[in-house]
Amino acid sequence: MMKLALAQFPVSEPRQWDDVVAPIEAWVGEAAAAGAQLLVFPEYAAMSLAALFDSATRADLQAQVDAMQALRDDWLALHRRLAQRHGVYIVAGSFPWRLALECVVNRAWFCAPHGGLGFQDKQIMTRFERERWDISASPDSGLKVFRTALGMVAIDICYDSEFPLLARAQSEAGAELILVPSCTDSAAGYHRVRVGCQARALENQCYVAQAPLVGEAPWSAAIDVNVGRAGLFGPPDRGFPDSGVIVEGEWNAPQWIHADIDLGEVLKVRNEGQVFNHRHWAEQGEIALPRVEIVTL
Repeated sequence: MMKLALAQFPVSEPRQWDDVVAPIEAWVGEAAAAGAQLLVFPEYAAMSLAALFDSATRADLQAQVDAMQALRDDWLALHRRLAQRHGVYIVAGSFPWRLALECVVNRAWFCAPHGGLGFQDKQIMTRFERERWDISASPDSGLKVFRTALGMVAIDICYDSEFPLLARAQSEAGAELILVPSCTDSAAGYHRVRVGCQARALENQCYVAQAPLVGEAPWSAAIDVNVGRAGLFGPPDRGFPDSGVIVEGEWNAPQWIHADIDLGEVLKVRNEGQVFNHRHWAEQGEIALPRVEIVTL
């Protein structure tokens, strides 16, 4: 049994680094005290760091990214330290991580309780990321599945959850739980990701968990409005709710959503379900899947 905690994490306006650290320490401490073993923070939770800069930088998307590079190692170290301190796995809020002059990726770091690190970069960018922000995919950083002490875990960042071949490739590589950190500025955007999560759970007969950014930051050029609710989804089949919705949070409320999940149920439904979506995928015809790297954490 795995104890999962999904953050409906609020945007903030920190004035100094301690204003960044204290809330994250408190959130991780609260979830760990409740018994959570795997904690998931949302897409672009790191963008609150831009509040530390002057008003001109806050208002300029590219300037924010440039300035934030000086804080990225501290951001990663904070989550890595908390994972070790509390003996938990943490998916840190994703960060616009510069790889080269012309390449900035949307990167979610996965921190293990023993100090190990992995990451998943977003594969497919939204229009906002492409057209206004110059966030892109790295040709050298593809899909991963993480072999953890809790089970086989994959990460599909927000929009990636809306593309079935990504999750399918991870599923065939062994993923039993797919984590979806998200950041959406409208109810329609949230529901697109949620529908994607539920579809991926159905197709692959696995767990899919969404963790959204919530709240408003009028000062920010990137995360001014953020809406949604966390949710854990499964296939609507034996051992799972008829709706496929296992648990979900309150709309836009900052909170942890906790769930106990048994990854053994994934194997069971794939072998004994009313239907065999996972097994019958190949009957659609020959479909080329992306390559997946297995990372041990």
